[in-house]
Amino acid sequence: MSAQILIENIRMNQSIPKVGFVSLGCPKASSDSERILTQLRAEGYSISGSYQDSDLVVVNTCGFIDSAVQESLDAIGEALAENGKVIVTGCLGAKADVVQNAHPSVLAVTGPHALEEVMTAVHANLPKPHDPYTDLVPPQGVRLTPKHYAYLKISEGCNHRCSFCIIPSMRGDLVSRPIGEVMQEAENLVNAGVSELLVISQDTSAYGVDVKYRTGFWNGRPIKTRMTELARGLGDLGVWVRMHYVYPYPHVDEIIPLMADGLILPYLDVPFQHASPRILKAMKRPASSENNLARIKAWRDICPDITIRSTFITGFPGETEEDFQMLLDFLQEAELDRVGCFAYSAVDGAAANALPDAVPEELKQERLARFMEVQEAISAEKLQRRVGRLETVLVDEVNGDEAIARTMSDAPEIDGVVYLADAEGLNPGDLVEVQITDADGHDLWGGPPGSI
Repeated sequence: MSAQILIENIRMNQSIPKVGFVSLGCPKASSDSERILTQLRAEGYSISGSYQDSDLVVVNTCGFIDSAVQESLDAIGEALAENGKVIVTGCLGAKADVVQNAHPSVLAVTGPHALEEVMTAVHANLPKPHDPYTDLVPPQGVRLTPKHYAYLKISEGCNHRCSFCIIPSMRGDLVSRPIGEVMQEAENLVNAGVSELLVISQDTSAYGVDVKYRTGFWNGRPIKTRMTELARGLGDLGVWVRMHYVYPYPHVDEIIPLMADGLILPYLDVPFQHASPRILKAMKRPASSENNLARIKAWRDICPDITIRSTFITGFPGETEEDFQMLLDFLQEAELDRVGCFAYSAVDGAAANALPDAVPEELKQERLARFMEVQEAISAEKLQRRVGRLETVLVDEVNGDEAIARTMSDAPEIDGVVYLADAEGLNPGDLVEVQITDADGHDLWGGPPGSI
């Protein structure tokens, strides 16, 4: 028997260690999960799809609001019950005492973006296999999203200290990734067949502030560590580029012409949170409702097709009926395209918990319902205007003769979809032109050009 055959037989007889993985929370947490999964695969671990087949389980948690904390604790408990060997990471892991008090038998607890700490815990409880002959990881890494879109995380942490948020205490201050590294990851993803890049961070518009917009290099050319230059570079890759979590700073105006020119998608995810100057001050949020309305108008003057998505909070401590009415007035004047809203939830450790005049839970929910009623009417009217238009859509799913797609106005999983009745010849990741035939308050329906 040759040495090579002997090596192959030893490999086949080795038991490959299997790691189960549970990923909870936002796209930023998913990006952390992808980095961990990529490293696990790089070191020869197999990723298992069930608790029973796993030698241990990693649970990447969320800990932003009470419901997310409970979901994370439940997931940890389920993994312990089904498998028994669990490593906890993510935002809830930053509160190790909360996890360990609820589940003292977990193997290890780490905070968010803690790749090295997670791998150390895995190594300690499940020694890594040794196979120097095989490259187990594709250039684009291991991803949790479908093959045709991917999240591109450009930074960690945040320099803001919003009174309702504990993210900086869990993820730290802003740390921007080197722009050459970001661009290389994006290029690898595009080469692997990704049709859409979704740029994410805690504060995308602050990208590069911490390194004073230092110049990096990509493919031999200099490029600044700055949102505008990043958007321009990503736009050159020839795929959809969608910007998320953009604070409305003045320099954001620079990327609107890139949208008008078709270099990146005409889509901005801007978390306004409220419109009352008094509540915004209590939240420690930048800008004001007047400045935001003026900026939205200026953006639409440059790029009429821009889609603006935002999130808001009702029932923040001290919110009066007058404050809430300002929010409704802002909503009706701004005519935002996509909106999410949450009733204020007291997050353990948030400065807002100490503010006076808490709003009763029943009133929070009543205001939330009123808010969503106003927004649904705005959304329904705006979507109805699109009936009859030809639009380019990205196909997400194909189920027999039907397909589910998205327009440029829709981010995956948080915005609307386009239902296509004729899916003949379509595949996930295809970009096709359809005619919009119908609309409701959230979604669209479409068919081949000439359907109407």
